[in-house]
Amino acid sequence: MRTSPPPPADCLDADRKLVDAILSRQPGAFEQLVREYQGLCWRVVDRMVRHPDDTRELCQEAFLRIHQTLHQYRGESALKSWVAQVAYSIAKRHLERRRIPLVENTVSDDGTALIDRVGDGIDLEALTSEQDINAHLHAAIDALPPLQRTLLTLYHLEEISIAEIATLTDLAEGTIKSHLFRSRKRLRELLESRIGVPA
Repeated sequence: MRTSPPPPADCLDADRKLVDAILSRQPGAFEQLVREYQGLCWRVVDRMVRHPDDTRELCQEAFLRIHQTLHQYRGESALKSWVAQVAYSIAKRHLERRRIPLVENTVSDDGTALIDRVGDGIDLEALTSEQDINAHLHAAIDALPPLQRTLLTLYHLEEISIAEIATLTDLAEGTIKSHLFRSRKRLRELLESRIGVPA
């Protein structure tokens, strides 16, 4: 299990200064926040909803919510995690309103506890070493259920720790590990069927 140390004090200081600048209505401060975190917001929302028009609208809603609730940011975690939490919450609510399931019901084939098998040694970055495999990997990720796509993105691509993901998604760490295990297992199956070699 990867556990990342708390954000460095200088990172939290920079986050706090940016938030203070926004709250004191300094020109360009909120635009700086949007520039820094629009990519993260887009990736979190897009991994959940998979529709560009909805993603665009939900990202706008996320930044509006961030602007309205920024006074609630306490600076205990990185601003990146807080922004991701807002984006995740808005995308999740969107899917719930449309009655789109966040997860698919699956059971472990061999009956072992999925939590015990989360450290399966998959290195997603190694899988993306060639352009063709990269395309297959992204297609396979797109085939995952919304919650698994998002957790996989947050953990492997955004490098957010499981503890921070638990905080921003309001899911238990064990549940996150279980979803990560299932998503990596499903990716392996999809990649084996698409490229014909064990992933």
